[in-house]
Amino acid sequence: MAASLKVEIVSAENNIYSGEATLVIASAQMGEVGIAPGHTPFITRIKPGEVHVRPAGEGEPLDIYVSGGLLEVQPDVVTILADTVLRADDIDEAAAVKAKEEAEAALAGGKVGDIDFAAVQMQLAEAAAQIEFIKKLRK
Repeated sequence: MAASLKVEIVSAENNIYSGEATLVIASAQMGEVGIAPGHTPFITRIKPGEVHVRPAGEGEPLDIYVSGGLLEVQPDVVTILADTVLRADDIDEAAAVKAKEEAEAALAGGKVGDIDFAAVQMQLAEAAAQIEFIKKLRK
């Protein structure tokens, strides 16, 4: 059997995934990272987007959406502490499109004192990442 690493994906609500994997791919703050057994330890923030887990053995690959959080890598353990985690079936595409449109409209027409730009930009980033995740899974 090929080498594997323990993967823990946890959100504020519950433990989403716990198991052995041969590869984890996530959108880190500075770009996409692929983590295999024996990877150099590091910790980073993760951006809204997809996390892909390739389980050890014959298990089905896991693709989930995270809205952000932290990624900690140790040689044999990967831990993702996510703000929000959604499986593909749980994402409402129409709601994501509406949220994206509302955020774009707020940024385009808002006055400086009227809106919280950081919150609106985060809403826009999360909605765009959810839409992109759905499109990728459809391919």
